[in-house]
Amino acid sequence: MLAASSEIHVTRVPASSALGKAALELRHEVFVVEQGVPVEEEIDEDDPIATHLVAFHAGELVGTLRVVFKLEHAKIGRVAVRRERRGLGIARSMMASAMEFCREVGVGRFYLTAQVDKLGFYEKLGFVAFGPQFTDADMPHLAMKAY
Repeated sequence: MLAASSEIHVTRVPASSALGKAALELRHEVFVVEQGVPVEEEIDEDDPIATHLVAFHAGELVGTLRVVFKLEHAKIGRVAVRRERRGLGIARSMMASAMEFCREVGVGRFYLTAQVDKLGFYEKLGFVAFGPQFTDADMPHLAMKAY
């Protein structure tokens, strides 16, 4: 599946594949190394059952996210883009691809938890924050939903 920009290619990959492992390495770089998320919290029981998407820009794996299908919605999370490639629309392309994939399989309700400083990004994609602010990995977050 192609993302909005012809320079950005987004595709689904199995978690156990070489690309899936590269996605986990990118998540480690972004969440554990950059943001200080404890390594034991970064990978969890949802990873083996999640649908993983990766983004390529100029032939390099530069982004990843995962989708976990729940009874009531698709939970999108672990959105990560390589630091030097941020600002190019990679996360937006991955989110659009993930939501399109979910709709293709009949799921049109979306949920995520966002770091508070990223709320504006998700709001531009149609997400609305709800509920009280909470702390996850020592960072303030809010739950968000979209239809």
